Amino acid sequence: MKAENVGDVSVYTVAGAETARPLPDWLARRRKRSLKNDVEYQNRIELLQDFEFEEASQCIRISDDGEWLMSTGTYKPQIHVHQLSHLSLSFARHTTSLNTTFQILSTDYTKSIHLQSDRKIELHTQGACHYETRIPRYGRDLIYDRHSAEALIPAVGLDAEGNGEVFRLNLEVGRFMKSYHVDIGADEGVETGLQGSIGVGAVLVAAQAENTHNLTAFGTSIGTIEFWDPRSKSRVSIIGGQEGEVTALDFDSSGLSLASGTSTGLIKLFDLRSPVPLLQKDQGLGFPVKELMHMTTASQEKKVLSADKRVVKIWDESDGKPWTSVEPLVDINSVAWCKDTGMLLSANEGKQQHAWFIPELGPAPKWASFLDNMVDEMAEEVRTETYENYKFLTKPELKALSLDHLVGKTSLLRPYMHGYFAASKLYDQARLIANPYAWEDEQNKRIKEKIDKERESRIRGNKKVKVNQRLADKLLKRQERRIEPDLKAGALGDERFAKIFEDEAYKIDETSREFKALNPSTNIELLDNDAELHAKLAAKYSDDEDGSDVSMESDDEIVQKPKPKEKVEMKVSSSSRGGGREARDTAFGSRAQKSGRVTKSRGADVVGERSVTFVPESRKKKFEETVEPAAKPRRSDARRSASTNTFRKM
Repeated sequence: MKAENVGDVSVYTVAGAETARPLPDWLARRRKRSLKNDVEYQNRIELLQDFEFEEASQCIRISDDGEWLMSTGTYKPQIHVHQLSHLSLSFARHTTSLNTTFQILSTDYTKSIHLQSDRKIELHTQGACHYETRIPRYGRDLIYDRHSAEALIPAVGLDAEGNGEVFRLNLEVGRFMKSYHVDIGADEGVETGLQGSIGVGAVLVAAQAENTHNLTAFGTSIGTIEFWDPRSKSRVSIIGGQEGEVTALDFDSSGLSLASGTSTGLIKLFDLRSPVPLLQKDQGLGFPVKELMHMTTASQEKKVLSADKRVVKIWDESDGKPWTSVEPLVDINSVAWCKDTGMLLSANEGKQQHAWFIPELGPAPKWASFLDNMVDEMAEEVRTETYENYKFLTKPELKALSLDHLVGKTSLLRPYMHGYFAASKLYDQARLIANPYAWEDEQNKRIKEKIDKERESRIRGNKKVKVNQRLADKLLKRQERRIEPDLKAGALGDERFAKIFEDEAYKIDETSREFKALNPSTNIELLDNDAELHAKLAAKYSDDEDGSDVSMESDDEIVQKPKPKEKVEMKVSSSSRGGGREARDTAFGSRAQKSGRVTKSRGADVVGERSVTFVPESRKKKFEETVEPAAKPRRSDARRSASTNTFRKM
């Protein structure tokens, strides 16, 4: 699928030939055999099956229900009907003469009327040609008046009264009615009553505002536009002064604006209430305008489509500013638009018919809805190629790829402005040699971009509230741990709990007994300090050998268990700790020789108890004890000590 960017609008060619002339059959078969291993050729899209004619196509229309596509072409003259929901050709029907134009009478394909190049008018049903008749002179256009069930055929030449004619074929009663007489000028040198010479005038085109006032407009070869009322069968107005022949007409949906195109490529927009054109625009190439169409984009902007045989242009209705354009390689004969979508179809002088998709114009039709996903994927790709098979490189890029030695020595690099054009194959090979992991790097880069895009939706920073800021921060941190955090979820986004963070009456008193009972590990004084003090306290108490315990709560708050400022520690000396002296002999024999009572040791490894040895000593023995902040005086009585369970003076 080929993509082109015209300004800010992308146009995707989803069907159509890439060459102006079709290749011969033998050359086409050889080319297909050579492309059998081409991945791009194997993955190509064929939007509609058999969307082509053997030589060329003449006219194309889409049914009102949007389910059927009818087109005519040659050679041999035939009619193709595609069922769009199946993306395939429903049937093909041959005719005896070339088709000039046609109209679909029913909401689907079952009834249609065709104007042939040999002055015949054929009525077709879903089975075959139902009826055919002939008009006196060659027809140039065909429209259908649904209110009166009449087919109107503008024709060439003069009638018996010297006027141009628009034939009326009433399909309800099955006969021709009195024709509309349109002024197309006189034919000098030809007697009255004859059809005229080669240069005689003609009524070339017709248009009708069938959804509003139902006026019918006829464009002539002398540059005039006549308006007729089908109810009174009379002329109501005329606009003259057009440069060249009027070859295209179209009413907008309101019926008040009329677009006209001439044989010189000049387009004018008229308000029916004024003979002066509101806007004048030149198609630019000097060819006759073949199609005019009022359109509305997906953003409800009013646009006008104009087409000659070389280019299709879409421009703004208010100021004529160009919006986008499509320029195929073959001549265009007719253009159809799938209403309320971005799909354009064409009949042209090439073998294959064309289809273009413009996402900015509208979504893909329901029968080709897969185009939306394909276009989104293609839009994500970064395209830096100026031409299809060449890559533009600057000198630093050539040096990075080790291709700078080819500058001026070979035709592989073509200088252009401040850089060079290199073949795409050469660029791909050089990039692969310079960086064998380029594909993996690109894949990792895209993965990282997707991850970063998903992370953009995560909660950043703190949400400032009037009351209970600490509670709001706590709820935010909990939401950040979720897989898909949402600020609107939970109490913060619920309107029922809005007053908790706005009204002072709902402020939480963190010094109250109820709050401390529900949050026993929360230290209010510590939480009121700044973040730097938190870090210092955490470092201090984590390194303190006999310090208090510092723990990290689930809400990332530092909670310190308080440490008493002054703690009194009692240390009692015994005979086993003699203040640096050697340990006394406590064997059973030596103890038996001494008087006094000795407490038997239970072992130093007993859990929950303490081993104390009592040895008779002199009264002058000083009892070692350390008291903070001041040591108590030594007691001289034989009273029992509650702290060390020791009897003195024994």
